[in-house]
Amino acid sequence: MPTTLEIPTQSANTTANKPSNDQGHAMQFMEIWGGNEAIETALSTPGLDVWVSSQPYEQDQYGGDIYYASMCGAGHIARFALADVAGHGSSVAGLAHRLRKMMRKNINTLDQTQFANTLNNAFTELSGQDQHGKFATAVLTTYFAPTDHLVIVNAGHPRPLWYESATQRWHLLDPNQLQCLNRMSDAKTIGAKNLPLGIIDSLEYEQFATPLGPGDLVVIYTDAFIEAKSPAGEMLGEQGLLDLVKCLCLNNTNDPSVLSQAILKAIDDHRGGSAPDDDQTLIVMHHNAANPPAQSISDKFTIMAKVLGLKKI
Repeated sequence: MPTTLEIPTQSANTTANKPSNDQGHAMQFMEIWGGNEAIETALSTPGLDVWVSSQPYEQDQYGGDIYYASMCGAGHIARFALADVAGHGSSVAGLAHRLRKMMRKNINTLDQTQFANTLNNAFTELSGQDQHGKFATAVLTTYFAPTDHLVIVNAGHPRPLWYESATQRWHLLDPNQLQCLNRMSDAKTIGAKNLPLGIIDSLEYEQFATPLGPGDLVVIYTDAFIEAKSPAGEMLGEQGLLDLVKCLCLNNTNDPSVLSQAILKAIDDHRGGSAPDDDQTLIVMHHNAANPPAQSISDKFTIMAKVLGLKKI
């Protein structure tokens, strides 16, 4: 049965060493949930309503897709990550579980590029030690509620989908797309620097950011969606998935679970009802634009600078 989590705006952090000052405590993160098992879960954080649907390959209990969410103690920053270990099902479930543990260990790394760098180095070492030779694609997103910005690092993962409520249009979410739309972006491209985790250690990652408007939707998914094949063997691809979502007729775009179920049904129809041949995970974020707890202008700029890696903690 689907579960719903209402996330409080104030909570103790999960780390053993708690800072003595209020601002330091507010910058500590707590884990909301995470895992690589089958799940259908709704949750709410300041500014976002989120729906997560994950199904491991062949109905296995655990798979290679990892979903993860955390939030700072003050409720100003929420992070949602989705990673996909090469392979599927129980054969890579153990490696996926270890990657999730790495995310938890580095939960308080505010600069998302540094978070990606740390995960990449640790995963490269782990993959080499176990002689798996595996890699993992990932999308890391940080939502900063005081300014409604979504900051994204894409490590070789399929590009998220973005519904811009003001224009009622769907886009592929990447820096080039944002520049065409004259939206904020602090990275020019996603290229060789943003390879999947585990390919090369000491790799640099770049991020980009965009402000979300009220009613905007962001869809993050694993490659089972774009690699879905029709009965004739036609693979959907990124553009095909975008076109498919554009054609959905939804009565309530404010409910991320409605969009999630519509996408899953459309993908199933594209496959002609056949089972997916990979782990399949979908995260849908609806931007409700609810105001976070009060914060000074100075604190807003300071924290946002740290999220973007422009200021050290």
